[in-house]
Amino acid sequence: MASGLLALLGLGLGCGPRGSTRAPEEGRAPVAELVLTHGVVYTLDPSRPWAEALAIADGELLAVGTNDAALRHRGLRTRVVDLAGQLVLPGFHDAHVHPVTGGIELSQCDLNGIADREQLRKTVQRCAQQQRGRPWLEGGGWDLTLFPQGNPSRAWLDAIVPDVPVYLSSADGHSAWLNGEALRRAGITADTPDPPHGRIERDADGAPSGVLREDAMELAQEHLPPLRAADYEAGLRRGLAMANRFGITGLHEANGSAEVLAAYESLAAAGELTARVVVAQQLEPSQGAAQFSELQRRRDRIAHPRLRATAVKIFADGVIEAGTAALLRPYEGSESTGTLNLPPEQLHEVVREADARGFDIHVHAIGDRAIRVTLDALEAAMRDNPPRSRRHVIAHLQLFDPADIPRFESLGVIASFQPLWAYADPYIVDLTIPVLGPERSRWLYPIGSVMATGARVVMGSDWSVSSMDPLQGITVALTRRSTGQPPGPAWIPEEVVALEPVLAAYTVQGAYLDRWDDVTGSLVEGKRADLAVLDRNLFEVPPHQIHEARVVTTMLDGEVVYRGEGDRIVGSQR
Repeated sequence: MASGLLALLGLGLGCGPRGSTRAPEEGRAPVAELVLTHGVVYTLDPSRPWAEALAIADGELLAVGTNDAALRHRGLRTRVVDLAGQLVLPGFHDAHVHPVTGGIELSQCDLNGIADREQLRKTVQRCAQQQRGRPWLEGGGWDLTLFPQGNPSRAWLDAIVPDVPVYLSSADGHSAWLNGEALRRAGITADTPDPPHGRIERDADGAPSGVLREDAMELAQEHLPPLRAADYEAGLRRGLAMANRFGITGLHEANGSAEVLAAYESLAAAGELTARVVVAQQLEPSQGAAQFSELQRRRDRIAHPRLRATAVKIFADGVIEAGTAALLRPYEGSESTGTLNLPPEQLHEVVREADARGFDIHVHAIGDRAIRVTLDALEAAMRDNPPRSRRHVIAHLQLFDPADIPRFESLGVIASFQPLWAYADPYIVDLTIPVLGPERSRWLYPIGSVMATGARVVMGSDWSVSSMDPLQGITVALTRRSTGQPPGPAWIPEEVVALEPVLAAYTVQGAYLDRWDDVTGSLVEGKRADLAVLDRNLFEVPPHQIHEARVVTTMLDGEVVYRGEGDRIVGSQR
């Protein structure tokens, strides 16, 4: 909802003619509410890549071009802002993110970004003091690399919190760490069998050691205090605020349960949804095709200009560091090839049904076997079902068999990378390369190779697994090195990519993924005024310093949804 100041300036929500100054006098150009001049505007429009000014009315771009062209839309009530050379981009689009659960995690024991065990111990201790009186100590974000084989013990937690049950999810979301009291409350003992798609880590005597992998986490989750609708909504508000701060105006919610979707619907109805969102609804493999009628009912009940639930999410496998990603060849030193969450024939059935019902399909696939069977399933669905416009996507794409790289372009499947993971961090060096070997490790996150085929590539963060900041992801995509490192050898230099296609992946291609490309993703006359203003020109910044740039303004439908230091545009701020 626009602030009083915004209303006085005539800067509305872009939802209609109320308060509009757009209607022109006869023979004159439409009148803008806001004109931005003297900017460096990278439009992502191939016919006009660069401009210096924008004119906006009712949330729409009236003019994209020269200062003179934009100022032709100036009227008595038009506000003109000199950007003084700041960079303007289309709003970023995060193609794989968890704003609701990540936002909830921020209100719990937040362990993200902790780099050593002593800091971790102090943080858990502080959380226990702050959350004294709660029935469980909950939180997440701990880094697997802090412990040998990513496997901390219950005794470590017991020494800090002996009498209150503790449940801490890992940074990647595929493991949970429990203390002895939590294991007792959940009834997990040496006699508890591993679930079909999960694993209970155990001591030498068979007793649970404190870590649950994949579906084994559900053995404890069912005992956690239930979250209320208000908790989900508060989490989403935090997630949206973070997204807007990073210049993000489009989000692909990567795993929307009924409760998560309800939070989006609630904020949309209240006028608080400050991004365009597509929710990939959570698909439960155990329910098979029978659940699609309910997923379709949820999809079809939504009629909001910023919200859709037109995708479904399928987990094809787990993660390499836990040994649950599905590989074509065994892990080094093991006979295991990991686990497919669905046998190929069942995956084909589910994908075929989702495709037949008009859903866009979003698949988590980490290992080379998971990627291959997912491509096979999507190819079969396209063959078996009538032709239509499809925006199917596979996310994460960590380990490829190179033979499958050209299939994305040939099948029209979108590749979703999380570029912030594509450098030699401890996950790669300590937990991934040793179990793959050098030959296979060459094909970890081959972003450049996939782009070279002409396939559509989108990019996202998977927050809260890693930072939501697109500028950090861009830095790593261009350098294959950690943010903050000086220039140096890239990790797998063949996969380094250029700035232009990475910006496209974060903007126009993300909008294409979620079917917003007719209204946003590029700065083109007639599209919505979804944009980010940055404090410096990324094309003039060394690649290893791009993450140091800052977003100073974010606009959605011509409305300011984030205003930071250096903001020159007067508008509302949620």
